Amino acid sequence: MLLTTIFCETDDFCKNFQKQFKVNLLSNGDSRRNRSFSMTLSEIMAIIIFFPYSGYKTFKDYYEKHVMVNMKADFPGLVSYTRFLELKQKCFFALLIFATSRCGKCTGISFIDSFSLEVCHIKREHSNKVFQNFAKKGMTSMGWFFGFKLHLMINHLGEIIGFFITPGNVADNNENVLMKLTKKVFGKLFGDKGYLINSELFEKLYNNGVQLITKLRKNMKNKLMLMKDKILLGMRRLIETVGGLLKEQLSLEHTRHRSKIGFFVHIFSVILAYSFREHKPSIGAKPIALPKFC
Repeated sequence: MLLTTIFCETDDFCKNFQKQFKVNLLSNGDSRRNRSFSMTLSEIMAIIIFFPYSGYKTFKDYYEKHVMVNMKADFPGLVSYTRFLELKQKCFFALLIFATSRCGKCTGISFIDSFSLEVCHIKREHSNKVFQNFAKKGMTSMGWFFGFKLHLMINHLGEIIGFFITPGNVADNNENVLMKLTKKVFGKLFGDKGYLINSELFEKLYNNGVQLITKLRKNMKNKLMLMKDKILLGMRRLIETVGGLLKEQLSLEHTRHRSKIGFFVHIFSVILAYSFREHKPSIGAKPIALPKFC
């Protein structure tokens, strides 16, 4: 059962996380004992991570109509919805570390793309108080949006190997974003035309063991490309498929956020939910089989 798998792996992570957290926690001089919650950290995180698979559109419906009704036996210490929202805020750091730890490994063939995370309709950008001075207006091939961008990188097995969240006005080929995302990446990295970079940044990435390959714009001179690279560049639709799963099946993007921390908790939970997906879209262990002359 998926819920059991999520809880077991989350519980194993939480045991190590809380042990390290207590060791590195700075004391504030308060001699009072820390108050324990009626629910453990692993229980709270497991409920949050399972939400994208529940089929409910809102977390309130999911918690009140499913968790409180069907999961009482699994989580005997369940609290009210309002109390759970408070506990949910406290999982921010643990969810981020857990999502990072469950990222896949680089295989030498990677794909990169960015996806818009709209927080409200573009016409209501000035009246949005939750993300005021935080979210920014950006543009994609679908038009203008107000919110953030999720910069995503996957290997050819469909596993997420890196992610980065920025305001919506940050360009895909931003040097800071690319350098952080490719810190543990090697081999060939395939992206769309938005990832065209200058020669200086290309050299930096190349010296770090990353060869960025993109399509050329119409006004650029054509350059020879290996047939193998050309075929893999055409397989860039793999990351678009992954983005479609995150948005359409796991509800990555919605405009009902009521707090900044809640927004990030939701993003991390969706990334974690995808990591537990048994069958991920991929192009196989051997993505291409070309004749020797290619």
